[in-house]
Amino acid sequence: MLILSLPVAASCQTLRIAVAANAQFVTQALKKAFEKKNPVNIEIIVSSSGKLTAQIEHGAPYDLFMSADMKYPETLYKTGQTIGKPRVYAFGKLVLWTMNTINLDKGIQILKQPFIKTIAVANPSTAPYGVAATQSMEKEGIFNSVKSKIVYGESIAQVDGYVLSRVTDIAFTAKSVVESPSLKSKGRWIEVPDNLYSPIAQGVVVLKYAKANDFKAASAFYSFLFSSQAKAIFESFGYKIK
Repeated sequence: MLILSLPVAASCQTLRIAVAANAQFVTQALKKAFEKKNPVNIEIIVSSSGKLTAQIEHGAPYDLFMSADMKYPETLYKTGQTIGKPRVYAFGKLVLWTMNTINLDKGIQILKQPFIKTIAVANPSTAPYGVAATQSMEKEGIFNSVKSKIVYGESIAQVDGYVLSRVTDIAFTAKSVVESPSLKSKGRWIEVPDNLYSPIAQGVVVLKYAKANDFKAASAFYSFLFSSQAKAIFESFGYKIK
């Protein structure tokens, strides 16, 4: 999908971007950078990728969709609800995060310890980071022994709420969350090794609703996501750019 990145003219329209929960903090930073050069009002709607996809399929008025994987935007593309094919904007990283004084040196094997009674995981049926968390536990051979401890959240945002409020002892979340300025000093975390889960290729797509709303602004923001400025912002939140 080739879209020229040009400053947009002043508009009374609001650009509505559906954003997977892991990307909510980085999208706020991207929004701030984009709005400095473009007089556009941006509204960010946050949920799990699966729930956002269902909303879009039922006519939700979103201009762009920033997913936590490629599966959901590709589904929308195949059903004719996008303008062009989805494109990977970044690769996500999975981490284990806790507010408790837990020694994380043993990696995810620590989850087997009896003092860890609850583990927050995003619902794998709607949240790609939940899929990655499940894969990592299965590959380490501990899933069956810890599955009774798992507390599922509907998205990474809910999982983060569980661990921050100490509803759960520990959680699988996105590195972009623990690297966000507002949460950087909270708790302790370790990266889950990349070889324990499939690459989290996160895709973005412009939706057909943008044609009736503000296609020029939507196109400009889409192109901005692949600029050197945006790439630096993604990397500062722990994403990998290829």
